Amino acid sequence: MRLAILSSALLLTAAAAPVPDTLLAPVNPELRPMARAIVQAQQSGARFSPPKPGALPEGVVERRLPARNGQPPVTAYVINASADVAGPSRGAILFIHGGGFVAGDARDNLAALKSLAARLDCVIVSAQYRLATAAPFPAPMEDNYTALKWLHDEAATLGVDRRRIVLLGESAGGGLAAMVSLAARDRKEVSIAFQALVYPMLDDRTGTSRPVPPSMGQIIWTARQNREGWTAMLARAPGRATAPAGAVPARAVDLKGLPPTFIGVGSIDLFADEDIEFARRLVNAAVPTELLVVPGAFHGFQLIAPKAQVSQQFNAALEAALARALASEMKR
Repeated sequence: MRLAILSSALLLTAAAAPVPDTLLAPVNPELRPMARAIVQAQQSGARFSPPKPGALPEGVVERRLPARNGQPPVTAYVINASADVAGPSRGAILFIHGGGFVAGDARDNLAALKSLAARLDCVIVSAQYRLATAAPFPAPMEDNYTALKWLHDEAATLGVDRRRIVLLGESAGGGLAAMVSLAARDRKEVSIAFQALVYPMLDDRTGTSRPVPPSMGQIIWTARQNREGWTAMLARAPGRATAPAGAVPARAVDLKGLPPTFIGVGSIDLFADEDIEFARRLVNAAVPTELLVVPGAFHGFQLIAPKAQVSQQFNAALEAALARALASEMKR
């Protein structure tokens, strides 16, 4: 959701430099005009300074979650919570924002999340987790796990059916959602009904020890940025033979017992290979998995070009998957 702001700012400062046809050829025709403008902005050296978040949208409550397991308190934003709801309790989503582990602010997404909560009739919680530049792994994951545990423990107060708690993350947020899901499985404190991973950042080896096809990772998020993000997260150079346990979802040896999963990614996204491989491993581990690969789509395409038909189809598939998961507990 932050990427929509990013693209608008970049396009305002983009110079009209020519873009090689070879770079645009793999891009979906609907997305090509935006891709051209983004590449021009990247080539011009445009810089993006995110706007300061404004006042909280009406109905969004800021909560200070208590410290746990030696971690500091966590600020979280709660949308649509109420114990006074007619009929059965609603499902809930823990949303984790993206930003390459090094950027992003939970407040950037609150208006869009409020709209999503209304459409799905659910509660949404989003944590202001520590960024890896200030606190590397496990801090960002632990902050989101704290929010998950609080959502589970306070379910009755929030009007939530704790059997219908869903994880949703975009980009680095998708990677963190996968980390939280693995931690929840292993700690056995919270049962997650479903995880929706939107072009998730899952593997520190992408662009380091594993080369990337030339058609991937040229627009918005590149191999160089990926190395920088993972370096901050791991507090060391990425792509080594081993990684800290629980820090890199793609390196998890056993994926059995994870919740049903939706993974969506564009075919020219830097993360396409790692996301497809993670989905394959989930299927082999008998985890119900839906994989959606959008031909010619780059990182963040549906946020940057929301009116494109491919973006609308992607968003509809994601929202339908979330609606099914929130409607009733999904059985493994």
